[in-house]
Amino acid sequence: MWQIILIPFLGTSLGAACVFLFKKELGHRMQKALTGFASGVMVAASFFSLIIPALDQTSDMGRLGFIPVSIGFAAGMLFLLLLDMLIPHTHMDSSDEGPKSGLKRTTKLVLAVTLHNIPEGMAVGIVCAGWIYGNEKISFLGALALSIGIAIQNFPEGAIVSVPLLAEGMPRRRTFLFGVLSGAVEPVSSILVILAAGIFVPVMPYLLSFAAGAMIYVVVEELIPEMSEGKHSNIGTVCFAAGFVLMMALDVGLG
Repeated sequence: MWQIILIPFLGTSLGAACVFLFKKELGHRMQKALTGFASGVMVAASFFSLIIPALDQTSDMGRLGFIPVSIGFAAGMLFLLLLDMLIPHTHMDSSDEGPKSGLKRTTKLVLAVTLHNIPEGMAVGIVCAGWIYGNEKISFLGALALSIGIAIQNFPEGAIVSVPLLAEGMPRRRTFLFGVLSGAVEPVSSILVILAAGIFVPVMPYLLSFAAGAMIYVVVEELIPEMSEGKHSNIGTVCFAAGFVLMMALDVGLG
């Protein structure tokens, strides 16, 4: 179980290590590609690893099985909306300071990626909890597939947060540390969800769809606008498809 929880954090750390390879900030096309790829992975993970298992678990409700999943999905979207409003952070495509909150833009950027990592850690924790507590719709390989997929998605995300900090003059080791710390929230979120899920096993469909709603919120609010804005949006679109297909293959092949 611990390996599954830590795999996404490893992906973020490896992405943050890109600061030792780049001499300056990421190119515009590279940013589009990384953001598009991350978006595709997250959308596929939301559907194939979270929403479909949630619907499978409500199959005994017949045509009304969509109701728990819809409620959980909406709750996840609202939860991230509230965090987005309450936590002072900058959007990943923003070039200005935005609302004055007393925080530097570099700090806001780290907070933005950390905020994105919360639903990903929750998703891994919920799927692991389903496997640990014997849910027949969730297997060890399914949980592993989601963990690997999110780790792959976290690699570009780690680079996206660390390399811009390097371009703003921050020392390489410090930018790497910030990138690693932005991913540390994932194993913490996973562990907390696993501990709580033991109490709420009967509402697992709600929890799975809640994590899906939170992840989709991140994609729609942050990643897709960044991917589609300005020139070379086709690069982001192609990489979105690549990320989606890769995550789908992992989930279907291993799950």
